[in-house]
Order: sequence, then structure tokens, then C-alpha cells
Amino acid sequence: MAANRRPTLADVAHEVGVSAKTVSRVLNEDGPVSARTREQILAAMAKLGFQPNLMARNIRVGGPDTTVGLVIPDLGNPFFGAVAGGIEDTVRDRGLTLLMGSSADDPGRERALTEKFLARRVSILMLVPSVGADHSHLKPHRAGGLPVVFIDRPGTSLAADSVVSSNRAGAHDGVAHLIAHGHRRIGFIGDLPLNLYTRRERLKGYRSALEEAGLAYDRSLVAGAHSQSAAASATSQLLDLADPPTALFAGNNMAALGMLAELSRNKRKDVAFVAFDDVPLAEVLEPALTVVAQNPEEIGRAAATAALARLDGDRSRARTITVPTKLIVRGSGERAATTRR
Repeated sequence: MAANRRPTLADVAHEVGVSAKTVSRVLNEDGPVSARTREQILAAMAKLGFQPNLMARNIRVGGPDTTVGLVIPDLGNPFFGAVAGGIEDTVRDRGLTLLMGSSADDPGRERALTEKFLARRVSILMLVPSVGADHSHLKPHRAGGLPVVFIDRPGTSLAADSVVSSNRAGAHDGVAHLIAHGHRRIGFIGDLPLNLYTRRERLKGYRSALEEAGLAYDRSLVAGAHSQSAAASATSQLLDLADPPTALFAGNNMAALGMLAELSRNKRKDVAFVAFDDVPLAEVLEPALTVVAQNPEEIGRAAATAALARLDGDRSRARTITVPTKLIVRGSGERAATTRR
């Protein structure tokens, strides 16, 4: 079998030494096949990374499937919606249709959804990897020519293209901006779990900005939160410290919303604030929100462009594409440091 194409039913038949019709009988559970032959066929499918084309069960004649499978962690997060929009705009011109599903950041659910896409024999597979997921099961499909692209976070145990934001540099810029306005105690609230790639990179950017300014890293100023309510609670705890922060840095858009709500409830207009990633209505807040803006549409376009290049025969080594962030100054991050309470 050529290295640049996906395994077919005929490849499985050749591997076992049976007819394609026998393999078809096993796939469709239609017709007599000995238990031993069935086991050999299933083993060959696993070895070759063969996935049955579910569409072909209803369509006897036709070309490859014209869909792109996208797995994201949260359908309600506007960031991933914008990424999907960038992908769809790019693949539409090639006659491809985007299919999307949520993993809820669960490795098992991600694997199940991925298998469903593979069973449809999608033309391209894209994933925002779940924490703890192992992508080695995709190696046969990748070797067989299926374009696989990881988005927002690199995958694990699989050499495939990744498209990410400049997380570390962006966080560094946001924290350095607060330091430039006189802040020396800056709280950081990032996502959970702690080993999430984006949290790690943004925390490194936070620490590098402190180090560059000669400021000590204080663990008591760092918290984790996955939901808006948890971020609000973490904000309250930081501000209740004996030596509280005069500025806060939100590690992602969902944390930012919870942190802003808590500041508003307590009428804390003295705390400077910068968020990683833009949030809805950021410009109409009082003061307007200063952010380190990602470009999710461009992330989607870059991921789709890389995948289409693979589909067209690009067999170069897997690479990581980094989309720059941009500091947008609006007001909340420019509040000067005040005297400690």
C-alpha cells in the first residue's frame, strides 16, 4: 500500500488473503464467515488503520467523503466558534463541509467522536486536544494520508501540524503592560487543569514579565478556575489577601468574565485588569477592557490552509504554526497602582 493514501477494503482483503467480498461480509455482518477469518480481518483492519466508509453503505458509487471533522472542547465558547468560522470559510471554496462536535475536554469523549468522524472517512480531521488525551491511535490514519491538524494546543504521541497562539509572548506583554503602570503585585487566574498547554504557556509569560522587571514570583497571587463562578471566587480570595494585588491578569476569556463580575459586584474600580483573549462587549465596559487579543479566525484559516496543503500532497515534516496576539489598550489596564489597603 502506498504511504500517501488511506487503506481501503481491498488492502484489508490482500493483507488477509481473502476476497473483498469476504471483508465486506464482516463489515456488514452479512453472510457466512468463519470465526477465525473474521478475527484475522478485524486484526488486519486494526493493523492498517482501516475505517469503513459509512456513507458508502448507502452510496455504492462516488468519490471520497467531502467533509471536515472538527472536535472542540466547548460549543458555547465564542473563541472556538470563531475558529470554526475561519475553517469553514477556507474549506468551503474546495467544496468541503464542516462537521463539528464537542469533547467537553474529556479524552474518552474526544476519542469516541474522533472514531465517528473516521468512520465517515472525513477528508480532514481537526482537533482541539483534551488534557490527557493520547493521539497515537491516529498514527495509521496519518500515515495513510489523512490530514490531521491540532488547534490551540499540540497533540500527544502523534507527529501532526499544530496551530497555536503566541500564548507565552502575549501573556508577557499583558503583564509587562501592568508593570509599566506601576503595579508590583499582580494576580493571575488561569484555567484548570494546571497542565493545560495554554495555561502553562501563559503562566510562563506571566513569570517572565515579573522576572524581567525584577519582581519575585508569589504563588499566593496565582489561582486556577475553569468556570466563571470559580474565577469570581478566586478573585474574591485574591483581593482578601493581607497584601492583595493591585492588578489582575485573566488567563482566558471565561475566567475574565467571572473576574469582571466579581470586581463589579464589589465596586472595585481601583484594580487594574488585563485579560488574555477578547470578550463580548469589552469596549462598552467602564472602563473598557484592555486585552491580549487572539485571532481565532486566523487560527482557523491557518489550520484549514495547512490541512488543504496536506490533502494536496504536502508530505513535509509536521510543523507548528504560531498566530501572533495583539495587546489592545482600552482603559482597564492603564489604572495606576494605588497604595495598599
